[in-house]
Amino acid sequence: MTYDKKTATNTFTVTDNSTGKSYDLPVIEGTVGPRVVDIRKFYADTGCFTYDPGFTSTGSCSSKITFIDGDEGILLHRGYPIDQLAENCDFLEVAYLLLFGDLPNKEQFAQFEHDITYHSMLHEQIQRFYSGFRRDAHPMAVSCGVVGALSAFYHDSLDFTDPYQRVVAETRLIAKMPTIVSWAYKYSIGQPFQYPRNNLTYAENFLHMMFAVPCEPYEVNPVLARAMNRILILHADHEQNASTSTVRLSGSSGANPFACLAAGIASLWGPSHGGANEAVLNMLMQIGSKDRVGEYVKRAKDKDDPFRLMGFGHRVYKNYDPRAKIMQQTCHEVFDELGIHDEPLLQIAMELEKIALEDDYFIEKKLYPNVDFYSGIIFRAMGIPTSMFTALFALARTTGWVAQWLEMIDDPELKIGRPRQLYIGQTQRDFIPMDKR
Repeated sequence: MTYDKKTATNTFTVTDNSTGKSYDLPVIEGTVGPRVVDIRKFYADTGCFTYDPGFTSTGSCSSKITFIDGDEGILLHRGYPIDQLAENCDFLEVAYLLLFGDLPNKEQFAQFEHDITYHSMLHEQIQRFYSGFRRDAHPMAVSCGVVGALSAFYHDSLDFTDPYQRVVAETRLIAKMPTIVSWAYKYSIGQPFQYPRNNLTYAENFLHMMFAVPCEPYEVNPVLARAMNRILILHADHEQNASTSTVRLSGSSGANPFACLAAGIASLWGPSHGGANEAVLNMLMQIGSKDRVGEYVKRAKDKDDPFRLMGFGHRVYKNYDPRAKIMQQTCHEVFDELGIHDEPLLQIAMELEKIALEDDYFIEKKLYPNVDFYSGIIFRAMGIPTSMFTALFALARTTGWVAQWLEMIDDPELKIGRPRQLYIGQTQRDFIPMDKR
């Protein structure tokens, strides 16, 4: 087949070279971003499927939530640049924006914050659910299990066709995730669970439940709370990534929202997705010192060497990840507040970043530092263990997943997800009895 883009008629013509027949496919224009060829009737018209492993050239839905221009390093939530949101907003303002389309005014924010705050407690029987896990269970395994189990405790918010129940479900998910994730940590180290407090912000509450103990009062450090607030905003949504697509695909079958979010957590757990910041920390520790950076950069350039630099480049961004700039600033603020001036891992990271932004090899391949490059060392400085890194990612991304799920439910073009395949197995063959095989 040959392809001829006809911009004048706003169609994309496909010609089958074997038959000479041509087909005109509509071209859809978004508000920004590349044009999209509509192939919904392609199979019906041509008898052919398209083949796109990883769906890297396929739009699975239309969305108004997040826009990414990877070549230019742009990330917008409902039109607002990520750096403006991270610098100026409380996380729940961004959550409101993702869910409802606009930043809230004072009255709207006060009501939304109240609703989230007063839904942050978990059903008391859920404590027993935690005790069913081994103490050394990964926090993501625990979080995935507990979120899925919410559907067994909150029967009054499972019907996605009821608008009121959808509101209750979205509120519960966003409100309870900090409690779920922090309790997974507390359970792993054998400390008593800390209940949420209604006088703290979303980020403050999470830090309190992570680090407070009954023996003494715990005061949340405002610098660390601001850092956590930024981290949550930077990870809140990122368009149709693997975990978000998983949530949407699960939801397309009519599954309840708690089950859909549990599926998203499971997808996020993969080291190629949510586990990247843990891999960065492991890499920095492997390098060990600033004077060995050159050695490891040389190894990374060697295609025959299995060593790879983690935290550089991105599936979407072919420019400097806009989130990484904010994360770098946050990293320095946290280290200054905690008095960590000679932290070897930070020195290694700074040297790696310097090389990546100046070295022709990195520039040509567009291997710029991404958001995962800094988040791991920030978490480490704050006393958060590596096993919790991905769970924090899930906590932040919950808002995006919920927003995407809600948008999908209201989409008049919603269909159950059903990707097609290129079959390369055996053709039909007859059964042979065992004694003749």
